[in-house]
Amino acid sequence: MSLLEKDPNAPEAWLGEMPITSRYTAGLAGEKFLRAIKDEGKILGSYCDHCGITYVPARQFCERCMDKLDETVDVGTEGEVHTFTLLFEDLDGTPREEPEIVAFISLGDGGLVHRLDEVELDDLDIGMPVQAVFKSKGEREGSILDIKYFKPVSS
Repeated sequence: MSLLEKDPNAPEAWLGEMPITSRYTAGLAGEKFLRAIKDEGKILGSYCDHCGITYVPARQFCERCMDKLDETVDVGTEGEVHTFTLLFEDLDGTPREEPEIVAFISLGDGGLVHRLDEVELDDLDIGMPVQAVFKSKGEREGSILDIKYFKPVSS
């Protein structure tokens, strides 16, 4: 049976707790990326000397030439809005009182999908410069959510 075919004997639902014995990791480059956010309030990328590309978030290998990426660079905490959308429901399907703005923030040759705040929808533009707002150092846990949101760069 292929992975696309459903087992007719499989249970429809699993009730109770499911024992999990494995652990997901962010990998070596991801660990370095998240640790820099947590410990230093920095956003890191990986630079490919051969292709001249800075990957954000940082990664271990270049997707174009497959070279190992040993050079990590600080891409700064400012980027620009590449595109955005509005979320009208929470992850559990509950309607939100106010829509949340989520954007793809260009950083280096890549970027991050993250929340936008401190901006009115009417003032939001593609290409708008934004900056990361981090949780206080004592609140950071080593997650992408240590960046609370991005906000417009103050002029």
